[in-house]
Amino acid sequence: MTSVERIRFWVGVVGNVISFLLFASPAPTFMRILRRKSVEEFKPDPYIATVLNCLFWIFYGLPIVHPDSTLVVTINSVGLAMEVGYLTIFFIYTNGKGRLRIIGGLCIEAVIVGIVAIITLLLFHTHGARSNFVGIFCVIFGVIMYASPLTIMAKVIRTKSVEYMPFYLSLANFLNGSVWLTYALLKFDLYILIANGLGAVSGAVQLILYACYYKTTPKKTKDVKPSEMQLTSPNGESQPPV
Repeated sequence: MTSVERIRFWVGVVGNVISFLLFASPAPTFMRILRRKSVEEFKPDPYIATVLNCLFWIFYGLPIVHPDSTLVVTINSVGLAMEVGYLTIFFIYTNGKGRLRIIGGLCIEAVIVGIVAIITLLLFHTHGARSNFVGIFCVIFGVIMYASPLTIMAKVIRTKSVEYMPFYLSLANFLNGSVWLTYALLKFDLYILIANGLGAVSGAVQLILYACYYKTTPKKTKDVKPSEMQLTSPNGESQPPV
């Protein structure tokens, strides 16, 4: 293992730790659901979407597609397991319509990943070709996930309040994107670079907004704390790692 490979490995380990914290960020939401035995107004859609994102990155990191990407596979496997756990809780406490939504979403995702996997293995026969094909899907879904905080950032600007944009979550998003961006640069990986470059920029913008509007945020107690928000929803959520 060369010095660059060794550095890249440890950068990836740090990325795994930060990414794990991001995957764990919805935990307060689900503790609340368990306490109240109701999903209230929370939606399962973000967690269903994150499952698809994890599945694509796991497939991308497999030796048959993109060798030497073990750390990408490990963290997204952990993330997948956690998202399935979140959806299981959702499934237990939601209504019939919500359960059908979860089952339907996961079935559609299984079909999509299955089709992409079959096409990849049958039509592309080199690591480079397979990485390019699967990487495109990873970037597409990464862009969608990293674009989701736009609504909460717009709300911060409109209300001049960061009440529903937790600082530590924004900081973690920035650090996560930055660490995996470094990982991608040490042994150039275009798709990890694009997905996490966007994550780093998104996190940086959130931190800038926080600095600008922190002092104008009303200091009052809410029934719903920022830590109990749907942290992986389109209304201001944590972004899944690579």
